[in-house]
Amino acid sequence: MTAAARLSGWFSGLGKVASDALPVRLGGQSLPGTLAKPVGMAGFDKALVWVTVALMMWGLIMVYSATIAMPDNPKFARYAQTHFVTRHFFSLAVAFVMAVLAFQVPVATWEKLAPWLFVGSLVLLVLVLVPFIGKGVNGARRWISLGLMNFQPSELAKFAVLLYASDYMVRKMEVKERFFRAVLPMATAVALVGVLLLAEPDMGAFMVISVIAMGILFLGGVNARMFFVIATVVVVAFTLMVMLSEWRRERIFAYLDPWSEKYALGKGYQLSHSLIAFGRGEIFGVGLGGSIEKLHWLPEAHTDFLMAVIGEEFGLVGVLLVIALFLWMTRRIMNIGRQSIALDRLFAGLVAQGVGIWLGFQTFINIGVNLGALPTKGLTLPLMSYGGSAIVMNLISLAVVLRIDYENRILMRGGRP
Repeated sequence: MTAAARLSGWFSGLGKVASDALPVRLGGQSLPGTLAKPVGMAGFDKALVWVTVALMMWGLIMVYSATIAMPDNPKFARYAQTHFVTRHFFSLAVAFVMAVLAFQVPVATWEKLAPWLFVGSLVLLVLVLVPFIGKGVNGARRWISLGLMNFQPSELAKFAVLLYASDYMVRKMEVKERFFRAVLPMATAVALVGVLLLAEPDMGAFMVISVIAMGILFLGGVNARMFFVIATVVVVAFTLMVMLSEWRRERIFAYLDPWSEKYALGKGYQLSHSLIAFGRGEIFGVGLGGSIEKLHWLPEAHTDFLMAVIGEEFGLVGVLLVIALFLWMTRRIMNIGRQSIALDRLFAGLVAQGVGIWLGFQTFINIGVNLGALPTKGLTLPLMSYGGSAIVMNLISLAVVLRIDYENRILMRGGRP
């Protein structure tokens, strides 16, 4: 069968459910009966694709809205009004191509590549710290310049740790009750990533990676007592990182009282203006393009604090809609993971659920920071915020989830992925 015919077969089967009685659920519906369609018509989750597209397109519009006035600032005077939205659109195009290519890769191949991707991510995390290779912005060295766009190795590290942890749990399934043989090697690998990330520094990415690894260990069947020991160690470690760092302590104090005279024009400046943006938006918002806070009052409005601009322009209704879309996406991804595990595909199931943890947790942190419920962490809103490497890795991870769902559907029709 030609590639074109195969693609045609995939798209013609979008959204259709099988009818064989199996102990799994697809999109919230049971699977009874027999489907007399060829395996090539299996398709993948159409609704998940459209929700992803909706979030990306909304994000593109909001990036344009949040950056259209930036050239008025002398710092960005040499940029055109469409500079940031053009670069963001380019990132989306690159991400789409990479996602299509990632979808072609069988899940078994990802399992074989997992250790090598992890090693590759470690190498890049080291290179980003090397002068003249890593690019520093605002005191942090997190990017490697690729010409048309900058690449952030920490985004690849999230994906690599996710795959490596899933592969590790499959290989160590027989010793998962023994702490030193099951957990300690994985904890050492995550700690190594953490040391490199803290050297950038990028505590937010380290926090996301730690939660991904812990979530996969828990879902992989690690003893509950061991899991709580690990969770306690992680909480204590992050607490010590904050207490032993003066500027991190200042962030916590600014979060607790952003309106104080000491922090209002310093560490609490972003948060206070983010809260003003949400207050101006009220229920229905001031309308698209009507934000005042994006006019040089709210720093990083197109990246970390894009949600504040959404809250100002679309109000409570817009914020709740974004939350609902991300909640639905996370739940659907977790369902695909559970379905894979029910089909005895443990690696695929852990990978899918790991992606759900990644996107769900990072969204929770970003929205919590914007609303003043959590201290500032420097994490973007997945799929929506401005940022090339983040968008690319988000779409690649979702493409892998769609591939897992595609292979699940083939198995439920009696075929072989």
